[in-house]
Amino acid sequence: MNDSRALLRARMSVRRNELDARQRIAAASGLLHSLEALPELMTDRNVAGYWAIRGELPLNLVVASLQRRGQHYFLPLLGDGRQLLFAEYAHGTAVSHNRFGIPEPEVAADRRRTARDMDVVLLPLLAFDRRGHRLGTGGGWYDASLAFLRDVGRPASPLLVGIGYAFQEVEAIPEEPWDVGLDYVATDSELIACGASRQPS
Repeated sequence: MNDSRALLRARMSVRRNELDARQRIAAASGLLHSLEALPELMTDRNVAGYWAIRGELPLNLVVASLQRRGQHYFLPLLGDGRQLLFAEYAHGTAVSHNRFGIPEPEVAADRRRTARDMDVVLLPLLAFDRRGHRLGTGGGWYDASLAFLRDVGRPASPLLVGIGYAFQEVEAIPEEPWDVGLDYVATDSELIACGASRQPS
């Protein structure tokens, strides 16, 4: 593991976990305002997000807004070979916890979708830069599931939007060959267009 990436993960994890409930609620409101500036999120049919854990920026206001517009909201499921699958989620959907302790919708196999079926994917992160580089928890699930986007011109479908607090921005994320760049980053204070991620590999 790249030492600088590991140190950055540790530092950002501590800072994120220090936020109290009031700060997270305020950040969720700011995030909704930022995302309302992204036309695709207001109109595209299938939007994937995440179940916020360990201080991640909550998407509850975003989900409510999507569902009021009749859009479909999906949560990730752990599949084989570090591939994420996605299942539709609404209030009241039964969930169970995966091996990492993250809730997943309980759905039949024929109702599971792949990343290629999504129009927009909202990705959690620990740190980001304005070129569209994202630092996650290190499991590699999103990079493996979205690897097909490395070989196409960007933006493409699905549109990738990193979700994080403004304080998680850094000048530059050390890049690895398997990283998949973001099209946008949405924080509690702004929507950032990441131009570098729009270039074909």
